[in-house]
Amino acid sequence: MSPIEAPPVQPVQPVQGAEPGGLFALGPEATALLRLLDDTFAGWGTRAGATPLTMPALLPAADLARLDYYDNFPHQAILAAPLDLDARAGHPFDAAAGTFPHQALEPAALALPSAACYAVYLHHAGRELADGTLVTVVGRCFRKETEYHDLRRILGFHMREVIAIGSREHTEAHLSAFTERITSFAEALDLPLRKEVATDPFYDRGGARLLLQQLSPVKWEFLYDGLAIASVNVHRNFFGERCGITVAGTGEAAFTSCAAFGLERWLSALTRRHGSWEAATAAVEQAARQAGTAV
Repeated sequence: MSPIEAPPVQPVQPVQGAEPGGLFALGPEATALLRLLDDTFAGWGTRAGATPLTMPALLPAADLARLDYYDNFPHQAILAAPLDLDARAGHPFDAAAGTFPHQALEPAALALPSAACYAVYLHHAGRELADGTLVTVVGRCFRKETEYHDLRRILGFHMREVIAIGSREHTEAHLSAFTERITSFAEALDLPLRKEVATDPFYDRGGARLLLQQLSPVKWEFLYDGLAIASVNVHRNFFGERCGITVAGTGEAAFTSCAAFGLERWLSALTRRHGSWEAATAAVEQAARQAGTAV
């Protein structure tokens, strides 16, 4: 694709209602298009042999800590804690601030994940999997941002992922196939994307793995109007080692890779490009038919 993006059209109003702090409610047109996109991306996975799974909305904070999450992404982290019923009486809800004071909460042992694939690796922890394993999930993900804007950056969003687990060759072939799918789909949508190397690895930024990333990129993003709407990521055997996932018949730590789609960001890109929900939906339906992936 051309590295020069066409100027975006004026965006349509994408939300039914919005609240402060990056919380958005999608209207009926946006909801229908989000479902159409998710069905399309999920279909890519299932036709490739991926098993659809449903992961928990919350994850143990201790498990994410074991994956270096709070070292690598502390700026995105959001934790959840129940009320401490004994302490609450002395530290009531602050109506003026709209918050409970931290003294009214139990320790935060649960986390809201910022990517859908973490739960998949934790779910398979300690297991031996066949080479060629593919999984697809859609998750509600949460990221603290410095600012929230439209559907481009919001607090809670949907992420569809198709995840490969197995040998190095399997995970690299997965990324190659999905890079081609994303590129072809965007061309059919008349949605010019720029492919760039990203600099936010899943693993430690300060060690030998970071040097390896600099020599061989581990994440590529597909950007429209400066915003990443999809990515392909290779984690090498990091999650296989940390979660004790091995490849059947070899005993070796599994390699993993994933293709990820931020669904609300796709909504923003498509409406900016095509100018209305109706035109954006028609473009997706036509592109899916052209690719033989109509839902």
